[in-house]
Amino acid sequence: MKHTLIAAVLAASALHGAQLHAAEFRLPEFDTVTLQNGLKVYLMERHDVPLVSVRAVVKAGAVNDGAQPGLSNLTGDALLLGSKAHNKAAIDQAFDDRGARIAGGAGAESSTVQANFARDDTAALLPLFAEIVQQPGFDEAELGKLRERKVNGLKQAKEAPRNVVQNYYRAMLFGDSPYAIPASGTVGSVSALKQADVRRYYQTYYRPDNAAIIVVGDFQKSEMRKQIESLFGAWQASGPAPAAQQNGKVKADKARVLLVNKADAIETTFLVGGAGVARNDPDYVPLQVINTVLGGRFTSWLNDELRVNSGLTYGAFSSFSTLSQTGTFAISSFTASPKTEAALALTHKTYQRLWDKGIDKATLDSAKAYVKGQFPPRYETGEQLAGLLGDMYANQVGREQIDNFTRDVDSLTPERAKALVNKHFPRDKLQTVLIGKAADIRGIAKTYGEVTELEITADGFR
Repeated sequence: MKHTLIAAVLAASALHGAQLHAAEFRLPEFDTVTLQNGLKVYLMERHDVPLVSVRAVVKAGAVNDGAQPGLSNLTGDALLLGSKAHNKAAIDQAFDDRGARIAGGAGAESSTVQANFARDDTAALLPLFAEIVQQPGFDEAELGKLRERKVNGLKQAKEAPRNVVQNYYRAMLFGDSPYAIPASGTVGSVSALKQADVRRYYQTYYRPDNAAIIVVGDFQKSEMRKQIESLFGAWQASGPAPAAQQNGKVKADKARVLLVNKADAIETTFLVGGAGVARNDPDYVPLQVINTVLGGRFTSWLNDELRVNSGLTYGAFSSFSTLSQTGTFAISSFTASPKTEAALALTHKTYQRLWDKGIDKATLDSAKAYVKGQFPPRYETGEQLAGLLGDMYANQVGREQIDNFTRDVDSLTPERAKALVNKHFPRDKLQTVLIGKAADIRGIAKTYGEVTELEITADGFR
């Protein structure tokens, strides 16, 4: 019955949001407070459906793994293996019996625990959530099983190059810097991780002065603040706070190609690009519009040319992947091995249109309408809004970027778009990753830059 209720209210929430698509989107009001222990708390009331979404965000991820890639990822998932007071089975049952959800994980720069439950279950589940965040058990037997599952997943991932091409790209662009560390780790690095490593990582980075608790949903802010203070106010940090660090910049001093040999490949997977922008860059929003024209939707230039008009691939896209300090830009696609040369040539030719022809007003207006239509549905539910607030916390994004979204889209002109293309889209010294049968594409690779070869069977991504 509880499952049916939550499904119904989620559907109602989506319908309510759909009715607001035409209106200018503004981020709903929320309160922020910092507890005495340094913990930041975000509270956003939404009474349209009887649900609560809660999220803990810790500013620690793969960039903090050092010589142990995958440690942050293993630690983030291991939080769900039980607390010191309740084992995994008890926690799973507590959430499952109420039709609630709880999940965790880690990315490049932050780790998250999130839960969604009915308002009436707050008293039962919020304390369990607090236990998981502050008092994880890291049971050795459960941790061993989790580690084994991750290692098996890493072994299988390289069978499908599209699963791992971004890891190779990031490693190529960022070299020895922390941004090059793969969040999932490698077979060798994850296999070597121990319970003591996880405990040490947790003690170092999971601390109130390096974290935020975000609650969105059907509650009274004054009452919820008291609950959060009661549950998290005694959480204390141990030792000095983690020092701020520089996580790296894109290396693009010359055109380079990373050729990853997959001897049995019958197609070539490729990325082409270079440096991008940080998540809080003031040009973030208009760049989404420009990228929509290039490769951000089905009717984009890249998809039209590489899929619709030429049949060289089933899809071609481009995107800015943002981080807190910088970012990357990439065009991505794949093609049958014999078509690699033609697909790459057409990719470069189509990309060059940004400079050769620019974007006319009609095309820009179409992209602006598309982007404005896609934006509000991302933030309709409490869970989505909690995710947005977590992203804003982790990446130092001000609410003005959200509130001014429509203005920033509408004010984009062809002239401004041209200036942004010149400023942010890498034009020369492009960086390329090719994953395919090296014997068939080695000669093609040389035409796009200095080539480095790597076997896909080698552990890691560099």
